[in-house]
Amino acid sequence: MAHLLHHPLWAQFLIVTLAGFMIGLEMKSYRMRVHPDTSRQIGTARTYTFIAIMGFIFQMIGTELYLIGFVMLSAHFLFYYWHKLRQDRLGILSFLVASLVYGFGILINQFPIWIFALLFVAVIFILNAKARINLFVEAIDPQEIETFAKLILLSAVILPLLPNKPISPYLPISAFKIWLAVVVVSLISYVGYILESYFFKAKGYFLTGILGGLYSSTAATIVLAKKSAEARGGANIFAASIIIATTVMYLRLFVIAFIFNHTIAIDISRNLVALSLLSAGIAWGFYAKRKIKGKEDPITTQSNPLELPTAFLFAFLFVAMVFVTHIVLQHYGNTGLKVLSFIVGFTDIDPFIVSILTSKFRITTTEAGSAILIAAGSNNILKALYTWFFSWKRAGMHSAVTLIILGILTIAAGLFLPHYHL
Repeated sequence: MAHLLHHPLWAQFLIVTLAGFMIGLEMKSYRMRVHPDTSRQIGTARTYTFIAIMGFIFQMIGTELYLIGFVMLSAHFLFYYWHKLRQDRLGILSFLVASLVYGFGILINQFPIWIFALLFVAVIFILNAKARINLFVEAIDPQEIETFAKLILLSAVILPLLPNKPISPYLPISAFKIWLAVVVVSLISYVGYILESYFFKAKGYFLTGILGGLYSSTAATIVLAKKSAEARGGANIFAASIIIATTVMYLRLFVIAFIFNHTIAIDISRNLVALSLLSAGIAWGFYAKRKIKGKEDPITTQSNPLELPTAFLFAFLFVAMVFVTHIVLQHYGNTGLKVLSFIVGFTDIDPFIVSILTSKFRITTTEAGSAILIAAGSNNILKALYTWFFSWKRAGMHSAVTLIILGILTIAAGLFLPHYHL
């Protein structure tokens, strides 16, 4: 390999030839899996190898010859496709793959090697993923694709056009940052929603807590608490599942903070990591002592977070939090912010936290980090109340006590953040 590096054309030729051969082998394997009863197929492993070599040589000689070669290749497949139509076979996969292989030569010559490698891996992956793709297409709700497309449209078209200047002295946030916050938070929640809805349908309670924490640890806590009341047993597994949702909440907060404000994220990182490790350890302790009779019933903790009404509600709450926080800071300073943070913890904390991270309030990064931790801590106390009221006796007691302890520790970390890190 070291010798090849002194002769880049030799290295490129060998890479392209090997890639063409491997794609040919993969195409043969694909046909044996998908069309084992079809004897007439165009191309073998050698054919795809020669197509790759031809593309590499032709692009070196000149653009005209390269284009002529592609036209000849297309004409050959056109005749083959006409023959397939007479047999009521409509697939054009062979032509698409052959065209990509033909382009390997110009790709490796004109672009960085990682682009070539990415294309090669993508072709191999897609050829092997037909069964999984078909299952996913059958399972997914078409309305969710439409919902996702709407958000992409609003983000890609509207977001760049929004002004990036503060709206007013009472709203020190721009329209651009408002919608950016909606997009980022919604997409993070959407990851949990997709995993829960399509990849882990038959999940147990513990995995429900993990995935629910990506979306909303409060929502996951309520759902799991009510489920424990129905089951009237399995106190340890439900306690573990509820606590692990809070573990994921700490990590989720760090990701959101890091996206919007690196300095604040780093300032509170040690606290969030320590609290997440502590809560994960407690959750695992309960999980290790679990006793479940029968199969765990799959449950759902969330709805599609990309629904436009949900997005607009978050935007409204976000703007309201910016306004209220500005008024509180103006009249009561940092002490008022801490009190507000504690109160906000008994509601949806995401709009408040993102407002702290993105708005131009006259506070230090330490004061902003303190507000985030206090809000997260009081939110844990809210979840403790939910588990106490909704859960079965022992599950509610285990979860509530743990969440109260975590809440107190998180609030304490926020109050003493300037002087002490967990």
